Amino acid sequence: MRMERNMSQAHLARLLDVSEGFIGNIENPNYRDKYNIKHLNELAKIFKCSPRDLLPEKPL
Repeated sequence: MRMERNMSQAHLARLLDVSEGFIGNIENPNYRDKYNIKHLNELAKIFKCSPRDLLPEKPL
């Protein structure tokens, strides 16, 4: 969603009040960093969607 909206990692980091490095780590499959429920709720507000839209339909 971030890239679809041409939003930089730095801009999203400012909106979530996290470091730019944290966003980079989340987007890099080689790192284990993940969003928590608070982050998902804030992302849903930012992207004007349901938090469900940010989760997989089926368990991984």
